[in-house]
Amino acid sequence: MALEFRLPDIGEGVVEGEIVRWLVKEGDTLREDQPMVEVMTDKATVEIPTPRAGKVSKLMVEAGKICAVGQVMIVIDTDGAGSQPATTHQPATTHQPAPAQPAPVAASVVSGSAPVVTVSAAEAAGRKVLATPATRQLARNFGIDIRTIVGSGPGGRITRDDVRRASAEKSAPPVAQTKAAPVAQAMESAPAAPKPVALPQIVPVSVAVHPEDERVPFRGLRKKIADNMVRSKLQTADFTYVEECDVTELVALRKRAQKRAAERGIKLSFLPFLIKAVVSGLKKYPILNSTLDTEKDEIVLRKSYHIGVAAATDAGLMVPVLRNADRMSLFQIAAALEPLAERARTGKASREELSGSTFTISSLGKLGGVLATPVINFPEVAVLGVHKIKETPVVRDGQIVIREIMNLSISLDHRIVDGYEGALFLQHVISMLEDPTLMFMELV
Repeated sequence: MALEFRLPDIGEGVVEGEIVRWLVKEGDTLREDQPMVEVMTDKATVEIPTPRAGKVSKLMVEAGKICAVGQVMIVIDTDGAGSQPATTHQPATTHQPAPAQPAPVAASVVSGSAPVVTVSAAEAAGRKVLATPATRQLARNFGIDIRTIVGSGPGGRITRDDVRRASAEKSAPPVAQTKAAPVAQAMESAPAAPKPVALPQIVPVSVAVHPEDERVPFRGLRKKIADNMVRSKLQTADFTYVEECDVTELVALRKRAQKRAAERGIKLSFLPFLIKAVVSGLKKYPILNSTLDTEKDEIVLRKSYHIGVAAATDAGLMVPVLRNADRMSLFQIAAALEPLAERARTGKASREELSGSTFTISSLGKLGGVLATPVINFPEVAVLGVHKIKETPVVRDGQIVIREIMNLSISLDHRIVDGYEGALFLQHVISMLEDPTLMFMELV
């Protein structure tokens, strides 16, 4: 019996995923619940096990390709496996969107190109759009109302290729009028929907190949990181403010506290102190714990304090999230951070642990360097850069003394946060780190 296993609905509005790599190959014999494929979504990379024992008959989606929820991923021959019918791993066919009824369209065909599909304003206003957040963002980047695009994906879902094609058609030279003219006139007479500001388009670049060069597929986590970085730079008006921080007292306090932490089996780094100071600053300057809803033109002030901690892994940069950091003590933060970072490094962190941050801290630890301008973790409005602590000669009370000094940098979205308020936030964080006893007077 051939079992067609489909990509299940893995929640949080995810409608597609990229096949990062297959853990099995055609002809392999599978046992029930054996890991068989790694799938990357907009949220995280997840490992999907086989629902039944059997033999791999056919892999339906190649590594590096996009697979939609409900699409067949793999065919498993279960004859003679003696397995029970799957229940919890039942393919999520019930979650597939119902096939959309084709909307009336008018098409003008240009020689050698695909039909140019036009949707009336009235139809666009009433259409239910099926598209991933990344696809919607791409449409906004191109300055296109996604409701006017007809999707080619399952159930009428709009894909990235649909958006790119619509962008190419939008920028193409006008063609002679055809029978589509009445529809075009109707669109002109209908009230115009507000259009987002068009952003620069990313032009594909082809690189010459030399025999000694090696090509590595640009996909998976590396591609997701690249997409997020470009989106952040295109969507934010970022600037950076930098200040020195004298952490001599903090270094001494941590040294004293390490023994007490070790007695409880806790490894105490400087990061829990930074998180406490940041949470205190976010409570005093809530605009830095916000995001911008561009569809409603509203600034959303977050009431939760979920702190992302950028972590370097073999696969690339990840941002595991410490949730509700304001409700945790210094030792509780330290105890939660170590296993969280380890799961991120080993690729075992869940979707929930890698999404939903409201503010991010970026630190290279011992490689922190003198200064960096970290990229804002969009859609947040700020990111704190933490740099190397080193003994530095400074002047105190007219005397040259050696102190433990480090630089802190704050990158801000200037659309939302004024430079003055960003500087006040960073100065507050610095004051907490320079006199860490203040942290224990805070109700955080």
